[in-house]
Amino acid sequence: MSKSSTSVRFAVVGDIHVTKDSAGSLRAFFAQASEAADVLLLCGDLTDYGTAEEAHVLVDELAAVKVPIVAILGNHDYESGTPEIVSDTLKHAGVRVLDGEACEIEGVGIAGAKGFAGGFGRGSLGAWGEPAIKLFVKEALNEAMKLESALAKLRTPRRIAMLHYSPIAGTLQGEPLEIFPFLGSSRLEEPLLRYPVDAVFHGHAHRGTLESKTISGVPVYNVAKPLLQRSRPDQPPFLLFELPR
Repeated sequence: MSKSSTSVRFAVVGDIHVTKDSAGSLRAFFAQASEAADVLLLCGDLTDYGTAEEAHVLVDELAAVKVPIVAILGNHDYESGTPEIVSDTLKHAGVRVLDGEACEIEGVGIAGAKGFAGGFGRGSLGAWGEPAIKLFVKEALNEAMKLESALAKLRTPRRIAMLHYSPIAGTLQGEPLEIFPFLGSSRLEEPLLRYPVDAVFHGHAHRGTLESKTISGVPVYNVAKPLLQRSRPDQPPFLLFELPR
């Protein structure tokens, strides 16, 4: 599909969970996303165990994509303790991997960070008590600071944010309430209130809700591939999002 003179189209998806057996199974999907959009955004959990083998399979599948690709990592990409291998493999293939950084494509500023867990509002875990709890909360704060740092770098009139964990509880509806604290943190919403964006995308919550809003009214989209497949069975499992140029 040719570029539009009036809008920029983003194909957005997360939670692809590539395994060593995924070779050949995703090329048509990625080609379809590439054909529909000007940019492909990947919102974490790109691999299942974060291994070098999975990362190479992913890169081979992404060879079908003919538009710029921007990605962030998810918790599954950390499972083997070597997220840098996943990141470096993607970067070597030309993918822009954001971890507290920002980039500009087609005049749109994109800020990205993985995010972290911790809960929402009055239910947020506080840094009190055992050292392990304090380390957990410190990680959540660090990820929020990464997002804020990336957002602060944007100078474009149009801006979007990419996360893996959710910044709001609204897009988690459908998941068991007991696991909400492990699916995101309202600490991630705070930078989005200070640095407004046009849209936020995240994954991680496979049984959540497709769309909700921050308290300031910014649309937040849960683009976990299993959710897109289940909630929109008649459409390709990526979200097509447009912004005016």
